[in-house]
Parts: sequence; C-alpha cells; structure tokens
Amino acid sequence: MITLGRIGVASAIGAVGLGLAYLAAAGAPVQYLAVNAGTLVIGLLGVTAWKKWAQPAVTVAGLAAFAIGLALLATALFGHSLDGATRWVRIGPLALQPGLILTPLLAVLVSRDRSLWATTGVIIAAAALALQPDRATAGALAAGMAALALTKQDRRVLTALFATGAAFTVALVRPDTLPAQPFVERVLFTAFETNLAAGIAVWIGVKWLLIPAIAGRVLDPENTPTYAVFGAVWLGIIAASALGNYPTPLVGYGASSILGYVLSLAALSGRPQNA
Repeated sequence: MITLGRIGVASAIGAVGLGLAYLAAAGAPVQYLAVNAGTLVIGLLGVTAWKKWAQPAVTVAGLAAFAIGLALLATALFGHSLDGATRWVRIGPLALQPGLILTPLLAVLVSRDRSLWATTGVIIAAAALALQPDRATAGALAAGMAALALTKQDRRVLTALFATGAAFTVALVRPDTLPAQPFVERVLFTAFETNLAAGIAVWIGVKWLLIPAIAGRVLDPENTPTYAVFGAVWLGIIAASALGNYPTPLVGYGASSILGYVLSLAALSGRPQNA
C-alpha cells in the first residue's frame, strides 16, 4: 500500500541517490559521498523514532517551535562565523547549519499548531535569520508563512507572515559575500559542466523534494495547509540555491539539508491543531 510516509522516504532516498551519482561523476571527495549517505540513514532512523513518540504528543508542537526559534537565535549570537555570516555550529569536522535543519521543521509545526508559543517561535526565528544573515532560509520561512496565510487567515498567521516578510527584507539588504563552494552551491548549473546526465540528475532530484507536498494534497486533503507550507518552504530553498550562493538541497554536498528534509517529513505525520 502506498502511503505518504513511504512517498516521503522514497523522495528523500531518490534525491540523495541522484546527488550521490552526481558527486561521484563530478569527482567529489569520497568523504562527501559518505557524509550524505550516512546522514540520510541517520535521518531516516530519526523519522522512525519520531513516529514512535511524537504522534501522541502533538500538543508539544508549539513549544517545539518556540525552542527552535531560540536555537536559531543562539546560532546567530554564538555560532561559527565566516565572512560576516554566522549560520553554523561545528560538530567535530562537520559544520552544520541549524537554519537549514530546523526552519522547514518549524514551518510545518506552525502549520499544525498556531498557538502563541508557535507564533512567538516564528518571530524569534525570523529575527535570528535576519541577524545571521541567511537570505535563503529567511525567504523560505516567509514563503511557508505566505502559503499558510492563503489557507488560514487568522491573526497569528498574519503576524507570522509580517514578521518573516520583514526579516527576509532585512536579510536581503544586509551584505552577503560568501563565495560558492564546489559541490555545495550552484550545483543546479555546475553539474552540467560534468556532463548532461549529471545536470539532469540534480534537476530531477530537487523536483522530487516537492512530491510529498503534491501527494499529500491529493491523498490527505484535510491537511492541505501543512502540505502547502512544506512545499513552499522547500521550493523557496531550491529557488535560493538557483539564484544565489546557497546550498543545493540533498543533491549537493551537505548534511544540513538532508536532516532538514527528513525532519520536516516526520512532522507531516502530525494532525493540525487550532484550526
């Protein structure tokens, strides 16, 4: 039986698999392939654990959103900096980007629980992304709140939309001079320098990220707002990777986007609150 959970897992595996094929063809370091493959396995195991405990505890969604906001603010204030941007935390040899890991999850949680806690978490997160600055995830979060506002026009959603839109504007006007890193950014275009098949593979891979949003609206129409938010956030991240020097999700090298994708997939299983 085809379920949304299986569709989401297949999308993640397919996108990462196509990315691994591109990385291998392009001559990326072997450790890049190992990190992406290992992160996918860890992330999928995390999804399994989430389903065991999170479903009966969906009331914590608002508190989790608030905690995410604080985590992103802590990153902006105390994280690892490079060329004026403070977006990362270092765990051993890995530099992880909490904004890319947690922002998609935050948006999906808020689509389920539009409590004061959740709204406050979005506002804090938006301010943190502007402070870092991170145009890509700030824009993705604003896109997610815009999608939510189109389906749920209540005061808290409009407040979140205003806050994220303002934060995205601030991030846009702040300097961001980080150069593109090989195999990480600009992959949607540089993959064609390897060969045509590699370029096609990465474009197919990023499109697969949107399949759960499309399938969810068909198979689970009652929760359309959540799927719309999920799709808008990931479309925003993909667009940012095409327009600027930002990580290309799942098909490029980087653990953060893989973790962010599987965490947001896990959150899709929750039922909406405060509808």
